[in-house]
Formats: sequence, C-alpha cells, structure tokens
Amino acid sequence: MEHVDTLLHARWIIPVEPDNAVFEHHSLAIKDGRIHALLPGDEARRRFQAEVVLELTEHALIPGLINAHTHAAMSLFRGLADDLPLMEWLNNHIWPAEGAWVNPEFVRDGTQLAMAEMLKGGVTCFNDMYFFPDETAQAAHEAGMRAMLGMILIDFPTAWAQDAEEYVDKGLKLHDHYRNHPLIGTAFAPHAPYTVSDGPLQRVRVLADELDVPIHMHVHETAAEVQQGVEQHGVRPLQRLEKLGLTTPRLLGVHMTQLSDAEINAYARSGAHVVHCPESNLKLASGFCPVHKLLLAGVNVALGTDGAASNNDLDMFAEMRSAALLAKAVAQDASVLPAHLALRMATLNGAAALGLAEETGSLRTGKAADITAVHLGTIETQPLYHPISQLVYAAGRHQVSDVWVAGQHLLKEGILTSLDEQEILAKARAWQEKIKKYD
Repeated sequence: MEHVDTLLHARWIIPVEPDNAVFEHHSLAIKDGRIHALLPGDEARRRFQAEVVLELTEHALIPGLINAHTHAAMSLFRGLADDLPLMEWLNNHIWPAEGAWVNPEFVRDGTQLAMAEMLKGGVTCFNDMYFFPDETAQAAHEAGMRAMLGMILIDFPTAWAQDAEEYVDKGLKLHDHYRNHPLIGTAFAPHAPYTVSDGPLQRVRVLADELDVPIHMHVHETAAEVQQGVEQHGVRPLQRLEKLGLTTPRLLGVHMTQLSDAEINAYARSGAHVVHCPESNLKLASGFCPVHKLLLAGVNVALGTDGAASNNDLDMFAEMRSAALLAKAVAQDASVLPAHLALRMATLNGAAALGLAEETGSLRTGKAADITAVHLGTIETQPLYHPISQLVYAAGRHQVSDVWVAGQHLLKEGILTSLDEQEILAKARAWQEKIKKYD
C-alpha cells in the first residue's frame, strides 16, 4: 500500500471543478502538503496507508474559502461606529480612530483576532489591505495561514508612511522579503481613486507589471465617489484608471456598485476582476454590485467580507448566501447566481483573482491541500437533498469542524491549533478597554 500523510474519508467531496460536481463517499489523500488523490472511499482504503485517517461520515469537504477583500486588523474596531454612511463613517470615525490607535501591536493583535475568526469559519486564504502589512505577514506566517498582503498606498501620511515614495519603498521591501514564501504573497493596494493621485498610480502600474503582482483597490464603491471623481478629474473613476493603464488582468476592483452597461463591457474586455462585498455594501448603503451582468459579460467575480468594522464579521458563508440572494433580487430572476456559482465565487474565483488558481481554490490533484470540512448532519441542514445548495442556503460557519492549509491541520474539531484563542480574546478585551475610553 502507498503511504500518504493524511487520508480523509468524507460523505461528500465538492471539488468546485468540475463545476457543480458532488462526489459521494469519496476520499482525499494528502501528501507533502498537496492533494495526492481524490478517489472513491473503498478504493482509497485499499490503496493508501496514512499517519492520520479521519472518518468524516456527515461532512462535506470543500476547498478552503478565500476572503478576497479584508482589512484584518480592523477587527479591533468592530462595532465602533455603526449605522453611518460610508464617508461619515470613514472621515469622522474610522480615520481618526486609526490615527489614534494604529501601530504595529494593534495590527498584529487585530490580525490574529481576524485569522482566528476566519479559520473557525473555513477561510484558508485572505487578501488584505492595511497599514503595517509586515506585521500582518508575520502573524499569517506564524499561524500557517495563506495570505496576500497589500502594499498599501494612500496620498496622506499615516503611522505607516509619510508620502507615496515611502509607502512604495516599504511595500517593495515587504515584497522582497516574502517573494519566495510558500503561503504569503504581495499585491499593490492603492486605497481608492479618490485617495491616490495620478503619479503614484502610474508608478504602481509599472511596478506591478515588473513584479507580476496584482493591484487591489476600492473602485466605484458609492455614487458620491463617482460624482467626486467626475468633478475633480472630468471623468468617472474607472475611465481615469483606464487612461492610467490600470484596468488590466492584474486589477481587483473592490465593491463596484456603480457601473453602467458600457463600463461593464469595457471592464470585461480588460480581463480585470471584481471583488463583491455584499454585506458591507448593504450595511454602508453603498449600493448593489450588478453581479449577474458582470458574470454574463465574462468578468471573474470573487467574494470578500471587507473589514469587520463595516460588516461586522468575517463570515464567508454569510457572504455566499447574501451574494446569491441579492443577485436574484437585483436581476428579478430566481435562477440567477445558483448555489454552485456562489461557492465558486468564494473559492476558485478568488484564487483566480489573486493569481493563485493553480495553487488553491479547488480540490484538484496536485494543488495545495487547502481544505474545509463542514458538518452537514446537524438540525440546521436536515433533511439534505442537494449538498451544495445546503452549504450556501442553510449551513453556517459554526458547522465548520476542520481546516487544513497546505496540509497542516489548523482547525481540529473546532479547536485552533496554531493560534491561542484565549490569548487572542484577552488582547481583544484589553484593546476594547483602551479604545472605549476615548470613543
């Protein structure tokens, strides 16, 4: 018999590719951090011996979820300024709070809190945009979580950098440090068209091409942002980005709630990606991303939560459900964005947007063993006729039992193995006591 590291015997395996596939009573063999085989359970038992064997008789195995837009450290601002419009929330509450509190310790502690929440909710990879990305990277490295770290860029000074040159310089140092890391990558992260001027954006375009990295940016988040862009630059923000050469397959446009049909078609031709954050868009009343039109045009649409300060959680099961339901309501068509496509948006589409589709996002032989096990034998998901529909429309993150990243068992029967949950809770409460005195 062939020896492997781990053998998972599951009731269902949902690989995401091929599309809408469900394999019953199948097994996954993991070796050297990768998926070695996906095969019927009886055959797996005859063929393999493993150091670790799990019988997941009421579970579905899915690819680890990919949260394609986060501000992880902002978990420490969860609930700080609720029920406010975006610009009031940002200008009058969040930016002042960041100016008062954001430092390396804040980012490290907030990132650990976010990673603990995400891992317990089945997320194996997150794409982050925040200050002190070196702290976020170190925290992700220590936890064994897959991450894409944003080389943040904004026109005004912050605790992280004083001007565009320093932002870029620090970002490039981060890129150089992690360029060969197996789990951590980097992306340029200019905050938004209204906070980054033309010169720095042009430099980002050149460097992104040279380094072969994505560009992660808030774009067309609100109607007010679009109007401001027209007043300041004479064109809508997307037109400005196109003139600057940024609308390419490297771009991840986040939110994208304000789009004309012509913009959708032009964006599709560019090969750029969209990261849809349905619950944050709802909470801030930013608008509705025209997901169905984007998909029909051929745009790759991924899912993200945004930060916990505007969501207020990092729950990708909730984002899948909200994305599917909203798309149906906006299109006035119940067949729009079926469950299997919502799952793909939360997995393989996110991987494709980050340039990681050959590494993660589906359960395919040779890919990294980034796997989430969901217990579907509970009251909430019974009776069960269609496992994928049940995952999207009925299951919740509390049903995630186990998570592996590159074959490492980071959540074991609901218990974190690489993060100290009690220590993280104590630090979160300490930050709460400090911040609430000045709120």
